[in-house]
Amino acid sequence: MGGDLSASWRGEPAPQRIGVFRALMLGDLLCAVPALRALKRGWPHAELTLIGLPWARELAQRLWMVDRFIEFPGFPGLPESIADIAALPQFLQHMQAQQFDLLLQMHGSGRITNPLMAACGARHTAGFVEPGSYTPEPDLFVPWPSQGHEIDRLLTLVDSLGLPRCGDALEFPLNDTDRIELAGMWPGAYGAHPYVCVHAGAQLPSRRWPAERFAEVADALAARGCTIVLTGTAAEAALAGQVAQAMRHPAIDLCGKTSLWTLGALVEHARLVVCNDTGISHIAAALGTESVVVSSGADVSRWAPLNRERHTVLWQLTPCRPCSFVRCPYDHECAKAITPEMVIATTHTEPVAEAEHA
Repeated sequence: MGGDLSASWRGEPAPQRIGVFRALMLGDLLCAVPALRALKRGWPHAELTLIGLPWARELAQRLWMVDRFIEFPGFPGLPESIADIAALPQFLQHMQAQQFDLLLQMHGSGRITNPLMAACGARHTAGFVEPGSYTPEPDLFVPWPSQGHEIDRLLTLVDSLGLPRCGDALEFPLNDTDRIELAGMWPGAYGAHPYVCVHAGAQLPSRRWPAERFAEVADALAARGCTIVLTGTAAEAALAGQVAQAMRHPAIDLCGKTSLWTLGALVEHARLVVCNDTGISHIAAALGTESVVVSSGADVSRWAPLNRERHTVLWQLTPCRPCSFVRCPYDHECAKAITPEMVIATTHTEPVAEAEHA
């Protein structure tokens, strides 16, 4: 498509009100940032509304390419949250009242969400579709990619709209207030001593490397002179406690004490992040902080950080990957195959230059 992208589209006036539906968790949403960036730069005069789970409002308010946010109450069959069925009629009425010029289903394959998007009353609806599944506007839907990184998968929808890509970098917008709040919580964050963030949690138990193995890695790094900082949500406090109890060296336990943004400030200044394949891995990728990721069950080609020099992903191929289980019904072979020695061998402790965190 040629001409001024902000002035016309498909022979019609360019969309002025764009909705993007992606009601997923932190890492999933961060992987959508390159697509959101391309949409906003392609149509800079449009108002872009993100429709997501309630937790995502805090992130959406910081993303420069997002103008508004609408909370999604969940829907039967979508596993990311328990659906608030009573709130669905009001949600649909609210969506219809937006009168979106273009509503993008950027949630996934669309098997469940495409009919839902069709009920939202947009002038045009675009997105992904599985073969043989329903689409409200077939010429604006593209096949859901079965391979490739999540960032690239989402950018194929941007390609189909005729908009140029604007890179594949993630963004996690911190400010000085975040850093000041972190310093108030733990002054050692900005001291001279290097520290490592150890994050043993993950949303699904099947994605978690054993806590005692995290402890062994943490002890090895502590022996090299690094302070160990345990991170996680309040719900993961017991898991962090298991790591601390198994360690021989002391650790700073900030599990459940950080906000989304103070966690980001903590990662930003860390020497290293050691974690499962979960949201903090994507924060480290966005901020350029070196990481070692133990991937248990996930599709590595889809979710691993793109920069393989700064971010090391350790994983074991097993017949059951990618995993679809909340809890492993087998012997968790994919996790147990990664030993602490393998993780320790990938780490080093020389200080990271400040320019790398700029």
